[in-house]
Amino acid sequence: MKPALSDGPARGFSPWRFVMAFGGVSLLMDFVYEGARSVTGPLLAHLGASAAVIGVVTGAGEAAALGLRLASGPLADRSHRFWTWTIAGYVLTAVSVPVLGLTGALWVACTLVIAERVGKAVRSPAKDTLLSHATAATGRGRGFAVHEAMDQVGALLGPLTVA
Repeated sequence: MKPALSDGPARGFSPWRFVMAFGGVSLLMDFVYEGARSVTGPLLAHLGASAAVIGVVTGAGEAAALGLRLASGPLADRSHRFWTWTIAGYVLTAVSVPVLGLTGALWVACTLVIAERVGKAVRSPAKDTLLSHATAATGRGRGFAVHEAMDQVGALLGPLTVA
């Protein structure tokens, strides 16, 4: 028997409305952070970073985005606070990206690049858990496909808009 989600996935939402709402959030967030990631290298270089520093910072960010999921996933499972983890991750990203565009200090920009990826690590396992419960009713493959398609539209449009 699955544990009940203490802050359940779709209170007041039909499963499809939930999938579409989460897809919309993912589309908008990917639009913002993938747009910013497309100019991260030139921004860091403008602030004085060498190619090595840019590589280390972006690599550390990716390592954080992937590696920290090994901690945030089990923590979300143990706490059953899936909404809390999801919202915290989105907030970290939503704050980090605009501040990144305003900073003039290299060390602050490097910290914000990594913080944005930490936000991804914090939210992803909890968000996927919430989606898995909603997609039980929509068809898991179909529900995740719709969500991922919306997510990828944002990932495409963000960098194109910045370009």
